[in-house]
Amino acid sequence: MAQAQQPLNSATQPTDVYGGDEVSALVLDPGYCHTRAGFAGEDVPKVVLPSFYAHVPAHDGKPARDLFGDEVLIPRAGLEIRNYMNRDSVVEDWDAGIQLWEHALVRRLQPVRWTAARTRAEAEAAKAATTTTAAAAAAGDENKSKNGDHGDNGDAMDIDGSGDAAAAAAHDNNIHNKAHNDDDPEGALDALEKPLVENPLLMTETPWNSGKARERAIEVAMENWGTPAFWLSRTPVLAAFAAGKASALVVDVGGAGTSVTAVHDGMVLRRSVQRSPAGGVYLSGQIRTMWATAADPPVHPIVPTFLSVVEGWRGPGRFASPGNEDFVRTQPGRVFEMPDGSNQMWREQRYRVAESLWDEQAAYAAPAADGSGGEGAAAAAAAAAAAAVAQNPPLTKNQTIPELVRAAINGVDVDLRPLLLGNVVVTGSTSLLNGFNDRLNNELTALWPGVKIKIHAAGLTSERRFGAWIGGSILASLGTFHQMWISRAEYEENGAAIVEKRCK
Repeated sequence: MAQAQQPLNSATQPTDVYGGDEVSALVLDPGYCHTRAGFAGEDVPKVVLPSFYAHVPAHDGKPARDLFGDEVLIPRAGLEIRNYMNRDSVVEDWDAGIQLWEHALVRRLQPVRWTAARTRAEAEAAKAATTTTAAAAAAGDENKSKNGDHGDNGDAMDIDGSGDAAAAAAHDNNIHNKAHNDDDPEGALDALEKPLVENPLLMTETPWNSGKARERAIEVAMENWGTPAFWLSRTPVLAAFAAGKASALVVDVGGAGTSVTAVHDGMVLRRSVQRSPAGGVYLSGQIRTMWATAADPPVHPIVPTFLSVVEGWRGPGRFASPGNEDFVRTQPGRVFEMPDGSNQMWREQRYRVAESLWDEQAAYAAPAADGSGGEGAAAAAAAAAAAAVAQNPPLTKNQTIPELVRAAINGVDVDLRPLLLGNVVVTGSTSLLNGFNDRLNNELTALWPGVKIKIHAAGLTSERRFGAWIGGSILASLGTFHQMWISRAEYEENGAAIVEKRCK
């Protein structure tokens, strides 16, 4: 007796055209410092590119062009470093942003497809060269017939015909070089008109992204790249999903700044969204100011170390409170080796740099100008510090992390506050500061002493850095998510405005 066929389980049943892993969905997570891209279902993004790119102006008869990824590292005359986003992580230069996204999604993420495009461009160039050569030869034969030349004159005509063929070959060579020129890395994409025709795309955005920017994103995905399905999701929601939470208070401390957002049942509570420039770029400016305002440090013997240079203050009370900083100065410091091989003893500086994220009074201020103008390295350091402070001014009290959390919690209903404080999700690369989670827990406990505070932070560095991308990878790989995608048919029927209706 033949065994009855068993029904397929959910893992082996055929899925819809957009259903999860089987469709090779892509996840794109643009940010101010880095842009991340990869396939849905993977643990970490395969491609992590700086959002900064190089602009090379026109020179020596060559047109202006933009360079991305490793090509930025090659010195070129007049090279200028730019960013396609502003400090709020909102796209400003769409042309450069689209080029960088194509570079990540096609050239770096799908090199086989990129190579096929270059091969196709080469074949088309060879075909065009053959056609041009045949036309030139036919024109030469026609000239021979009209002139009735023979013998030596005929040989001369053959030479002229060869010259036409050589010109055609040179023209073909220019086409070939355009398709293969590494200085024009996007040229081969011309042969691949719709690079994502087989890949649904999930893209992330900030909670404060504008409606016009959202519509432009789906237009680029559908019109330029030909993606069959699209979805736009906010980074706090995805970071909460990565931590296994549908409701959470997401504290995202990245390079451009810090944002605190309440997420309830997978939806961003708009009134809770708070943000400030307290991030990695701000801390870099604080370090430059510290060097400019500090006295020349003594040189210490080289002592190998693998400790973090910047730490969060975990002592009793705030670091800037009277007595705390003086107490730290009396304690043994730690010696760190700088990249140039020099050694530096760090005491209170280890805490004060990061302390300004929590207490605005601890921030390093720009060195006061004495009117003498100074000279040498001291003047240069002071000028650099002043420039750093101008680009990253000290935070106000309302821009510190504890005040951002307080404002976010006050922006939601009272009934939701215990739930959110019991599910605080920490993400972002700057949150990897030593002692950050302990300090955040102490601050929140001081603000709400009668509420149970529980902080959820990924232990792995990669999971903390790529929290939003990992959440998007999980979401796009779910077989049940296929009904959420915005399909091409919906886009063609409703236009770009569909993203405002569907992606809340």
